[in-house]
Formats: sequence, C-alpha cells, structure tokens
Amino acid sequence: MDIKNNNHSNLQTIAFIGNYIPRQCGIATFTNDLLTGISHELPQSSCWAIAMNDVPQGYPYPRQVRFELNAKRLTDYQLAAEFLNVNNVDVVCLQHEFGIFGGEYGRHILALIRNLRKPVVTTMHTLLLNPSQIIRNIVDNISKVSDRLVVMSQQAKSLLKEIYEIPDEKINVIHHGIPNLQFIDPNFYKDQFGVEGKYVILTFGLINPGKGIEIMIDALPDIVKKFPEVVYIVLGATHPSVKKDHGESYRHFLQRKARNLGVENHVLFHNRFVELKELCEFLGAADIYITPYLNKEQIVSGTLAYALGAGKAIISTPYWYAEEILADGRGIIVPFKDSNEISNQIINLLNNDVDRHAMRKQAYLFSREMVWKEVALNYIKIFTEVVGKRVSHPAPVIKKSSLRYTPFELAQPKFEHIRRLTDDVGILQHAKFIVPNRNHGYSTDDNARALIAVLMAQKFALEEDDLTNYDSRYLSFLLHAFNEKNGRFRNFMGYDRKWLEEEGSEDCHGRAIWSLGLTITLSKNKDFGDQALEIFEKSLSVLSEFTSPRALAFALVGIHAYLARFGGDSKIRRIREELANKLFDLYCANASEDWPWIENIVAYDNGKIPQALLMSGKWLQRGDIFDAGVNSLNWLIRIQTDPKGHFSPIGNAGWFSRGGEKARFDQQPLEAQSIIEACVEAYKITQDRKWLFEARRCFDWFLGGNDLNIPLYDYKTGGCCDGLTATGKNRNQGAESTLSWLLSLLNMYELDELTEFDLMEEITKV
Repeated sequence: MDIKNNNHSNLQTIAFIGNYIPRQCGIATFTNDLLTGISHELPQSSCWAIAMNDVPQGYPYPRQVRFELNAKRLTDYQLAAEFLNVNNVDVVCLQHEFGIFGGEYGRHILALIRNLRKPVVTTMHTLLLNPSQIIRNIVDNISKVSDRLVVMSQQAKSLLKEIYEIPDEKINVIHHGIPNLQFIDPNFYKDQFGVEGKYVILTFGLINPGKGIEIMIDALPDIVKKFPEVVYIVLGATHPSVKKDHGESYRHFLQRKARNLGVENHVLFHNRFVELKELCEFLGAADIYITPYLNKEQIVSGTLAYALGAGKAIISTPYWYAEEILADGRGIIVPFKDSNEISNQIINLLNNDVDRHAMRKQAYLFSREMVWKEVALNYIKIFTEVVGKRVSHPAPVIKKSSLRYTPFELAQPKFEHIRRLTDDVGILQHAKFIVPNRNHGYSTDDNARALIAVLMAQKFALEEDDLTNYDSRYLSFLLHAFNEKNGRFRNFMGYDRKWLEEEGSEDCHGRAIWSLGLTITLSKNKDFGDQALEIFEKSLSVLSEFTSPRALAFALVGIHAYLARFGGDSKIRRIREELANKLFDLYCANASEDWPWIENIVAYDNGKIPQALLMSGKWLQRGDIFDAGVNSLNWLIRIQTDPKGHFSPIGNAGWFSRGGEKARFDQQPLEAQSIIEACVEAYKITQDRKWLFEARRCFDWFLGGNDLNIPLYDYKTGGCCDGLTATGKNRNQGAESTLSWLLSLLNMYELDELTEFDLMEEITKV
C-alpha cells in the first residue's frame, strides 16, 4: 500500500492500550513495536500509549506513554476512558490478553472500552478452545465494543467465528510483526557469545513451565553423543507473574535436570530480558531454533515469528500457530513431549546442511510479509476504514446492563509469612499450615533468627516487603529475654507474655549471642547496635560454664561477627580463644578416623560446629582447629548425601548414633541452613569452589532436590514447610523452618556477592 496516495487525514491521533516497555513482557514489546511502526508510516500523526502497571510505582516509560493506570484498580480504567475521550483520539488500538488487566480474567478492561466514544480496534493475543462462561462473555463484549478484531493466524480467526460466534466481516488477520533482519551465516555472531565452532540450538522468551524446555534438555544427551560441539541456549528471564508466585523453581528444575543428565556444560542459561539488538544477534548465532511448548492452544508466538524472520531452521511442537506458520516446509513439527523425536530431527538437520539451509530460505522468504512496515500498513488500512465508517454510521452506546460479566537464579527474599507470624511482641513459634498458632507462644531462638534474617535482607537491599521496625521488635524481644539476675536468656514465652522459665537452654543462650554479634556488625542503626552491644557483653560471662558444643559454636560465630567490627577488643579475643580451645578439646576427646565428630550422636544444627571450628582455626592461626572443621564438615556432607547425589539430612526420628543407623525422616530445614552457612565460611577461607557446589546441593533441598522431589519452600506465601516426612512434606509453616529458608537464601546471596561470576552457571561446571 502506498500511504502517500491514500487519504489518512482522519488519523491525526492514535492511542494504544497495553503493556509498554521497559516492562518485560511480550505484549509490552509488541505494543511498542506496533506504535513505532505506525508512527514511521504516519509521521504527521500523533501516536501514544496508555500503559498498564502491575506494580504501584510503575516503570520509567518513554515519552510515548501519556497515561498510566494501576491494572488492579477499577477506577483507573474509568479515568483512562475519560482521558482518551477528552484528548480527541481518532482510534484506539487495544492489545488484549486476559492476564494483563485487573479483575477475574482481566474483566476490568471492559470498564474502559465501554466508556469510549471512539472507534476501537482490538488485537487478540490469546484465545481458548473451551472457554469458561466468563471468558466467553468477556470476548463477546469486547467484540461488541470493538469495530474490528485483529488476530495473527487463520486458526485464531476460525476460533472467533466457530467458538465465539464473531461475524467474519469483523475479523482481520495480520501477521505478528518482526524486525527486518538480514539472512546471514550463523557463524557471524557466534564468537561474541563464546560459542564459535559450535552448533547452537536456541530457545528465547519469558521462561515459564509451559515452554517445555525440559523436553529439549531430555533430548540433549542423544544429540551430544552425535555432535559433542552442540550447545543449547535458553535466553530469557522468568515470566514476572510466574516469578512472583513460584520464584525461579522452574529454572532450578531445568538446571538440576541438565546436571543429572550430564549435559550441564551444553546448556547455557541467560536469565535476562534482552533488548532487540542483542536478541537479533542471539538469533543470528543460532543454527536451529526450537519451541518445545506444551500447550496446543496457542494462537500466536512472537518468538517463533522472530525466528522465522531471521531465517532459522525451526523445530516446534504442534501448537496452533506453529502448525500454521511452519507449513509447506518452513519448519519441522514434532509431537508434544517427545524428546526422542526432537533429538532425531535435530540430528538429521545437523547431518544435512542442504536440507537445513533450504528450510532456512523458505522461512525467510515467507517472513518478508511479516516485517513491521507491512504489518503497520495493514493496521493503518483498518484504522482508516473504521474511522470513516464511524463518521457515517455512529455506533450505538453500549449500556452497562448489556455487558454480561460480574465484577536457581536465586529467589527474591519474601517476608510475607514472617510478617504474618509477627505481632507487637515478636515472632510466634508455630503455625497451623500458614495460620499463626498462638498456643505455643514465642521463643528467643526464633526471634534471634528473625533478627539476623531482617538485618541480612537490609544488608543486601533485598527485602520485598516493608520491614521497618521489625528488627527493633525482634531485638526488643532478645533484650527482654535476658535475665539480669542470672546472666542467662530465657527461651519460651506464652502468648500471655509470661515467661515459662527463668533460664533457657545453653543452645538458646548461644543463639542469642550469635544474633547480637551479627546485629552489632550488620545494623545500620547505631542505637540498635549500641543496645545489642550492651547485652552482648553481659551475656558472655556464663559461657565458661557451658558444655553444649552447639552453644559454644553459636557463641563463637557471634563473637567472630562482633570482632569483625571491633577487632581490637582484647577481652573478647581472649574469650574467643578460650571457647575455641574448649570446643576443639571436645572434638579431640570424641573424634576418630571413622567418626570425626564432636559427639556420639549427630542431631540438629550440626553445621554450626564445623563453621565455628573453621572460623577459629582461621583467625587464631590454628591449623589443627581448622582441619577439624574441614574434616567434620566433609564428613557431615558425606553422611547426608544420598547415593543419587542430593542432600538428605539426618531425620529427627532417632537421629544418627555412633554405631547405629541414620534416621531418614523427619528431615528439618535447620540442618540444611547450618550446612550452607558452614560451606559459605569454608569458601570464604579456602576459595575452593567445592564448597559452592555443596552449598548449592543443600540449598536445592528446599526447592525439591531431596529424597521425595518435593519443594518445601512456598513461593506464594514466602513460608517454608516444617520438614520432610516419609509421607510428604509437613505443611505447617512455622518460624524456625521459614527462617531457616530465608537465612539459607541470604547466605546464598552472600556467596553470590563473594564470587565474581554467575553462581548458578559456574556451579554446573564444578
């Protein structure tokens, strides 16, 4: 179409509604590209966007965004309609996808478009074969308000006609737009990604479990046997909505699968959202592009369209869009979840250069009608028609009553459940499922852990929730727990705020010192640090009487933290040396070559003992103490590693006595946390990457790398289940388990900070 020879004077202002860059999602990219393409073809027109915000603060949008609205707030939709009406917009182009608008299945968008007095052209990015009644109603009402519906495949048009009963004349098919890329040799870009001399298989896009990437990884071992130089690049960040509810669990699963199959060095994860220029370079470097998606009901795939436009040899599962776009030899279709067929087809393509390049050429030539210039011209034609028709045939007002609807990359630390368990006294010990259980009151142990977790989150600037005053609440509990009469910490307090004892266990006292020492070092509030220091010094006087190795170990870790800030305190340094010698003497008195352990039983929180020995050996320059720490940590890891390779902590139903059998269940989060912290310390001192691997193995226990392959961390609540039993997970999410998870996660962040490489990618190479 020649724009110059057509009258488009009725297109002075065009508004687009949808997500917008820099928000990281396919709709945002599409909206920006469509707006940019039309602006280029209509330089005299004003094109701007209304952007949907999924976070209260919004995004740093470019100037093309004129209005923002909170997707969850219904009143914002009404205000957006008013804004469009008063700005004399000629036509509105809505990008529709059920998940980007507020209300059930995105029904809030109807409150916007039903109040518009302007023509509406809606692009449908998602359609379902068997829609629920509310989805059917939403599509029906969008159709009634819209002057035209645009879809990107003939299959989608058939769905609208046959399932949703939309008239044929109201539906237009326009391809998904693509950049105008050159047809190049894949070797041109390979060197800049470190894959020169290799065959590159690529999948890109926002990562979620529906992508079926695990099926491609399952296919890799057979491919690698034939072509050892193959690498599979998985390019893209985890989808924001998936990450919010499930974190990086899917990516962790994929990385574990690659390790278990022995192909970890052939899978490269790039966990980021790349800009167009770099994306095109990744595409350019690919020899084969694959979309192993699991869901047939997908009417469009922007990633597949981009791969077609780059002239790639493409393999895909038979979802609707792929079947249509890859017909006539433009690609290869393989059955869903069939890793064998994927490997066969990839091997065949790599064996046959002529076939592979012929497929590339067919794909590239077909895609020329999909470049953004052509797509923009097609949209402009529709805009011109609907605006002209609206002038001669004004649309009736849609009354409200007629609208039939009812109103491994590391996870981001989430403190929602900690907030739930915390009241104005401190953190409650237990929960029934996720509901705080007041019957068991509070403990100093848990408030000590909570204080450390909050301070570490603040250190890394990682807290997702507002934790203002939570550190003071937990510190206040510790101060109240200290009994000035006997110099000991109480542990258990009833919900009625009455102490249930005059002194707690030695272990409780040691944990309190651990927490106070870290508070002195980590707290950004000088008053908090000074108050912690006062009670810290008072609490050390009774340690000489202690015999519990864990109590001594916790105290030593707290003292080391204190000395990291006040290293010149000779008094505390002497106490450290005294306690370290006492702990080492206990070890020497009990350890043997086949039982390098400090007691005759391996019970709970075991990692804290080698952690304290490692610290003490390092800072006291005592190789014998340090070696005891290394030996005991190595042994603990060995006896708690399943033959299949995952972490399998000793269960509390009997523990592990000398000469006895190791109890398999119930496994506790506390043990994973303690070993992780010991591994972090071992890495700090030795720089041996072995400890990175062991820490990662323990961390995976929380995420499903355990005896039952069951994740214990709940990405939705931020809580952690209380343990792994023989019949599954203990669904209660108490303070100890949740804090064990958070402290483990925060220690993994510390490991990440200590290393100058991407922890996840490097560990797979150890």
